Amino acid sequence: MNPQSKTDLHFTETNSADDSAGKTWGLEGNLFWYLVGGSFASVITLLLLFSVWRWSLVTALLPAVAPFSLTLLYILAFRQGRPPGYDTDLFELWLKGVGFGPAEPVTSASWTQDSPDHV
Repeated sequence: MNPQSKTDLHFTETNSADDSAGKTWGLEGNLFWYLVGGSFASVITLLLLFSVWRWSLVTALLPAVAPFSLTLLYILAFRQGRPPGYDTDLFELWLKGVGFGPAEPVTSASWTQDSPDHV
């Protein structure tokens, strides 16, 4: 192999790496923003209940934790570690049912090889 043939090699970018959206605080991709939104909703709820409607701090904290808790539950139950579209597919299954498609084959347990009706 002569030295000039090595320079004639063509390199092509293949994009064969793992396409990862990264992690923030252990949450995949953009799930961090869901958590930030839930936190923001909790703080706004706390401020409204405590400052505007003059609830005590303890009684205002209980309902204010709900947006953060529900957001965290949604992230961990339906998004984290699941394939893309898992949450929407699951909600659609719950709301609309299984939909339509080919029926599964039905096996008849009444017919066997040892049946007296079989000739």
